[in-house]
Amino acid sequence: MNMSNNELIILQDFGRAIARLGEVLILEKNPIHRDSAIKRFELCFDLAWKSIKIYAKNEGIECSSPRECFKTGFQLGLIDYDEKWLAIIDDRNLTAHLYKEEHAEQVYSRLSAYLELFKNLLGKIKQKM
Repeated sequence: MNMSNNELIILQDFGRAIARLGEVLILEKNPIHRDSAIKRFELCFDLAWKSIKIYAKNEGIECSSPRECFKTGFQLGLIDYDEKWLAIIDDRNLTAHLYKEEHAEQVYSRLSAYLELFKNLLGKIKQKM
């Protein structure tokens, strides 16, 4: 697979973002840690779909939005069919565009499951490279 330096940096950043999300999720929950975890989740989300976009491009497939790239990732065998991928999109939109305390609590409660999906995605990308 022939990737540019910028593309490799995005994949490395995705790995670091996953690790950082994992770090904050093991801390005792309080409003600061919760909000930090949500911001780190948003970064993981952005790097996840961009990583799929890079991989797909190198396979000759174009995708240009998170929803489209997650669908492409499924088709390429990078992600397994899981309703959580659709929930990830909805939760990212909730946290990025509208801040409500109850939404923050709900999203935070799902972040450990999302972390596992992100880890699996990165692992499959690395495996296929």
